[in-house]
Amino acid sequence: MKKLFHIIALALPLWGLGGFAFAQTIYVCNDGDYTTKTLSEGLEIDLTDTPDSITFSEPQMAKVVNIVYNGSTATVTIPSFMSSYVTCTSGTSSTVQITNTNTTDEVTYNVSGSSNSGSLIITADYKMTVCLNNVSLTSTLGEAMRFKCGKRIALVMANGSTNTFADTADGGLTPSASDNHKACIYTKGHLEISGAGTLNISGNYNHALASKEYLQVKSDVKAINIVKAANDAIHVGQYFQMSGGTLTIDGNTMGDGVQAEYETTTDASGNEVVVEDEENTGSIVISGGTFNITMEGSEDTKGMKADGDVNISGGTFVINANSNGSRGIQLDGDMTISEDDGTTTMTIMAAGAKCTNSEHSSDPHRCMGIKVGDADNSFGGNLTITGGTITVYNTGSKSKGIKVIGSYTRTGGTVPNEGSVVDYE
Repeated sequence: MKKLFHIIALALPLWGLGGFAFAQTIYVCNDGDYTTKTLSEGLEIDLTDTPDSITFSEPQMAKVVNIVYNGSTATVTIPSFMSSYVTCTSGTSSTVQITNTNTTDEVTYNVSGSSNSGSLIITADYKMTVCLNNVSLTSTLGEAMRFKCGKRIALVMANGSTNTFADTADGGLTPSASDNHKACIYTKGHLEISGAGTLNISGNYNHALASKEYLQVKSDVKAINIVKAANDAIHVGQYFQMSGGTLTIDGNTMGDGVQAEYETTTDASGNEVVVEDEENTGSIVISGGTFNITMEGSEDTKGMKADGDVNISGGTFVINANSNGSRGIQLDGDMTISEDDGTTTMTIMAAGAKCTNSEHSSDPHRCMGIKVGDADNSFGGNLTITGGTITVYNTGSKSKGIKVIGSYTRTGGTVPNEGSVVDYE
C-alpha cells in the first residue's frame, strides 16, 4: 500500500491566461540530490520513495561528483541539480573526461577504484577538491590525472589510503593532440596536497608530478613516493613548499628531484618572459618533513634546484648525488638554513665525478653537495646558516662539498669539517 503525503497549495496567486492560478516549486531531496515538482492546487508525493526532506526553497546540497573505476569502465555520478554545469563526455569509459563550467561554487570529486587503462581529466574555471581513496590508475593514452584549471586544486588523500598512478611511456596525448603530455599528474593551477595517505607516482614519459603554478605539500601528508621519472620527479612553477610528510625520490629519476622555476609566458613578440606575480619566486621553502632523494639516473641532475631562493627551517634530508656533475642542492638565489620551525638535519653525499657529456666539455660540471648562486647572475648567491646540522661528504673525483658564489655566514648550527667543505668567494 502506498503511503502518500499531501501538500495543499498556499502559494500567492499568479495571473495566467485563464485568470488566477496558484504555482509553487518544491524540492524533494534524497541521497544528496533533489528533484523539483510544481505545486498548483495540490500535490501527492509517494513516501515509499523515502525522500530525506521536502522544502519550499532551494536546498544547499553538497556539490559532490563520485568517480569509481572498475577495470575498463568507470561510473561517474553527477547529481541532477549539477547537470547543467558539470558534464562527463566519456560515458562509462575508464578514460574519464569531465567539464565544469560553474565559476562560483567549488565542486568536490571523490575518486576510488582501479584501472589498468584509466585516467582522469577535469576541465574547470573554478577551484576544486579531488579526494583520493585507494585509487590505482595506469593510463594507456597519456597522463594519469590532468587538471585543466588555473585555480587552486586541493588533492586530498583519505587517511590510510594508498593511491598509485602511472602514465604511458609512448607520449600519447589525451584528450586531444593540442595538449602536451607534461607529467603523470599535471595541474594548470596551483596544487595543494594534504591528507594522511600515500601517493605513488611513476612518470614514464616526462615529469612524474608537475604544476604550472606553485605546489604545497601540507604537514598531514603521510608519504609521496616518486617511483620513476623520465624527466624531473617534481617540476613546478612559482614555488615549492613542504611542511611535513616523507618525500622519497628513487634513483630511476632521469631529471632533477625537485625543480622550482619561474613561471613564464610568451609576449606579443613571441619571447619568453617571466610572469609578474608576487608568488612567482622560483623558490623552495621547507619547514618540515623527511626527504630521501637519490640522483643517479643521468648526469648533471640536482636533488633540489631553484631559480630563486631556498629557505629551510626544519626537516630531515638525505640526498645522494651519485651521478657525474650532479648536485645535492643547487640554486641561483640565496639559501638560508635554520631551525625556526623544527630540528634541521641534512646529510648530502657528493659521490659523482665531472660530467662526461660533450655539451659540458668547455665547462665541465663537477659533482657538488650544495651550490649556491650562479656566477652568470648578478643577484643572490649567499648562504646563511643559523641552526641545524649540515653534513656534506664529497667522495667523487674532483667533487666539491659546498660551493658559495657570494658570501657565507654561519651564526649557529654545525657544519662538520667546515674549513675543508665550504668554498666561497
